Amino acid sequence: MIDRRTLLAVGTAALALPGAAAAQVQLPPRLRPQRVTMSSDIEAPYLIVLPRSHFLYFVDRPGEGLRYGVGVGRAGLEFTGDAVIEVKKEWPTWRPTDEMIERDPEEYERFKDNDYVQPGGPSNPLGARALYLFQNGRDTFYRIHGTNAPSTIGQSVSNGCIRMLNEHVVDLYERVPIGTPVTVML
Repeated sequence: MIDRRTLLAVGTAALALPGAAAAQVQLPPRLRPQRVTMSSDIEAPYLIVLPRSHFLYFVDRPGEGLRYGVGVGRAGLEFTGDAVIEVKKEWPTWRPTDEMIERDPEEYERFKDNDYVQPGGPSNPLGARALYLFQNGRDTFYRIHGTNAPSTIGQSVSNGCIRMLNEHVVDLYERVPIGTPVTVML
């Protein structure tokens, strides 16, 4: 596991990612995708999430990575620890967990007492792509995914998942191979 001190030793932004111009209009500069210098002892590929600062880092080569602004889980619902990307899906289907339905029955009323699964598409809360976090071969039910609520990037408002603009998660999805380790820090 990578400690916070090691990660915070990274450099600052150098180059914005190509193809993210449409999404950048909505985001403050600090949350726009940027190439950054990383600690050289972090092996690529590797995903690191710093929920307090609302950043996801994809270490894609020795000493370098891509930094994306993200939305994260609200207090008490956030995921922390180590995981592995074992599944990736384009336009994923979605169903809230039983805990989500119990916590907010009015919000998720259409899912109560049935097996309804929302199809993938622009109105789906998981957005354009999803990367599924697993621990010890088991689904954690936490995801790195797109969102149909772009104003939530840079905030702690989700039910625990890590949200990205759809344009950004599509970019990340293409770069991240199955088996990539993930660390979500406190």
